[in-house]
Amino acid sequence: MEAHGEFPLNADPVEVPKLGNTVEECLIARWAKRKGDTVAAGDLVCEIETDKATFEVTAPVDGTILEVLFDEGAYVPVFTTIFTIGEKGEVSGGAPISPPPAAAGSAAVDPAVAEPASAEPAATARVAPIGAAAVSPRARRFAAEHDISIPATPGSGPNGRILEADLHAAAAAPRATGLRDKIARRLRESLATTAQYTLHSSADATALLAVRARLKLTSNINININDLICYATIQALREAPAVNGNHRAFHLGFACDTPRGLLVPVVHDAHTLTVTALAAQMKELATRTIDGTIAPDDLAGATFTISNLGNLGIEAFTPILMPPQVAILGVGAIQLKAVRRQTQILFTDAISLSLTCDHQVIDGAPGARFLQTLARHIENIESLCPNPS
Repeated sequence: MEAHGEFPLNADPVEVPKLGNTVEECLIARWAKRKGDTVAAGDLVCEIETDKATFEVTAPVDGTILEVLFDEGAYVPVFTTIFTIGEKGEVSGGAPISPPPAAAGSAAVDPAVAEPASAEPAATARVAPIGAAAVSPRARRFAAEHDISIPATPGSGPNGRILEADLHAAAAAPRATGLRDKIARRLRESLATTAQYTLHSSADATALLAVRARLKLTSNINININDLICYATIQALREAPAVNGNHRAFHLGFACDTPRGLLVPVVHDAHTLTVTALAAQMKELATRTIDGTIAPDDLAGATFTISNLGNLGIEAFTPILMPPQVAILGVGAIQLKAVRRQTQILFTDAISLSLTCDHQVIDGAPGARFLQTLARHIENIESLCPNPS
């Protein structure tokens, strides 16, 4: 991470804001304005990403962007100045602002073999954080239009110059964002630092489906199967505090599929909520998570997480722990299951339950007992929420 330029003497510096108690650095995801652009107070200047959400940084006053201090793709600590705004021509200590250093490996290009110049100004694309070869204007524009990173490796042009043709394959490949990278890193760390095992079980879903149908008619909140499972899980955790990491409070995380990847909003103090209040809060958090307006603190602090893939037809899976949590519940689809009742074989609706635990903290038997407790609460869900309030 290297800043470009000097701070203008009379300009207003704009910092990376503190986005909650858990955020220490942010990724510069996109610059909407460039050095020299005129802006009005409130105009979007850049977008920054935490590992969980995207936020806008706007101009605090009218003026001109005098310096952009970091490239797209740079990780910047909070409270660090990322751009300055002021009147055109303002300087620092009487010296002009230093231009950004030239990219490593840049060299003069033979006009005879250079790409044709574009009549429109080239957009600045995401540049690899390490020194990269020179990039043609058409390649920069192509990368920006297709939202892909410019590689640090040399291209096929003269002296390793990266041409538009070099980026076509990258445009066709899946794009890895800063968020995707952080998700992958956290999962690798989880597997490397814990001793994970998964138990698979199921519960009779007959009462679950009946209560869901009743609440659909009597409650003004759309309480779904997942809401009821989460409510039953909280009651089961009360009886098995070790699965909740022995925390006194129950902060329930629930996996949420978003356009930017998997995120886990958290219902704090979920044990204090009725089933209706829990369902309402989960829906509100899910909406803000999907549209990118969720606050970082609402994505932190879970003591237990539920991941439900039943709506996608998944019957069972192995969820991965998110330390420092010691257990996570995977919920699968409701399927017909043959069950022996005395001398008869009956078919009943059963919901799949998969519990992953850290064997360093929870042995197999306590994990199995928790699943038994959870199944009992699911099968007796009517007694847990007799009324829709």
